Amino acid sequence: MNLSIRPRRNRQSASIRDLVRETELTPGHLIYPLFLQEGKENTPIASMPGCTRWSIEGLVKEAGEAHALGVPAVVLFPRIPDELKTRGAEACHADDGLVPRAIRALNAAHPTLTVITDVALDPYNSDGHDGLVTDDGRILNDETVAVLCQQALCHARAGADIVAPSDMMDGRVAAIRSALDAAGFQAVSIMSYTAKYASAYYGPFRGALDSAPKAGDKKTYQMDPANVREALREAALDEAEGADILMVKPAGPYLDIIAKLRAATMLPIAAYQVSGEYLMIKAGAAGGWIDETKIVNESLIGIRRAGADMILTYFAKQWAAGWK
Repeated sequence: MNLSIRPRRNRQSASIRDLVRETELTPGHLIYPLFLQEGKENTPIASMPGCTRWSIEGLVKEAGEAHALGVPAVVLFPRIPDELKTRGAEACHADDGLVPRAIRALNAAHPTLTVITDVALDPYNSDGHDGLVTDDGRILNDETVAVLCQQALCHARAGADIVAPSDMMDGRVAAIRSALDAAGFQAVSIMSYTAKYASAYYGPFRGALDSAPKAGDKKTYQMDPANVREALREAALDEAEGADILMVKPAGPYLDIIAKLRAATMLPIAAYQVSGEYLMIKAGAAGGWIDETKIVNESLIGIRRAGADMILTYFAKQWAAGWK
């Protein structure tokens, strides 16, 4: 064939493929979600094989190992004892609570590690929702935002670098930014869960924290999976309210949303490869149907290629350990 243009020339060796590769993935692009609990036990999570609910001591060790592999940040998710859960979620802003103690322990042990905290009420709320719930089942927006501000301030006082409101209440980014600034925490960043969809992919996570709603669902505050323009609206609002980073959750099934937000904003984009995505890969690999290492790498590359600057993934430590 008389071809002057042959794209395969750019694929003919590993070194040439390295030179022309368009998307880069390193441990520095990853954030490691970690679960924690009270006490000294480290408990394997049945719904998420390979993941653990850590004691604070275990958390510090696990975070340190991931950080030594090049992972720059962790995000914390607490399993709160049932006896501390209330309808008002008061435990979420206790300065001696599980998360503040974990923040202080991580900062003491790993000063260069970035500590991100989840700001939402569902781990602390006896109703299992991200917001305060009325007797007739309605999720209160403005009253919830006031509590979220207290929670964000609690985490900032303990030394959190970034707070990440995952509740999807209206106006919470502006309120949290104002509260942080008024208290002297201008340096604490906000990673907003901007486009958090009402997804079936969250199931294993709720098993990990025992945080499923006791009644109803989360569709009045989390987004409809069918909607795209709504995500752009949420992104514009969060940016205007002072968010430093915007997040899309889940990641894999919503690559189009990541790409749309990437094109619409100059802010960094985070994407969360959630528990259902993790479990499907683990289950497929356990059954011998897929190569786990290759699938994990390809899935993360796909999320980066769509436009994510950073990825929250339960595979962070595992992937970083095999990175070359």
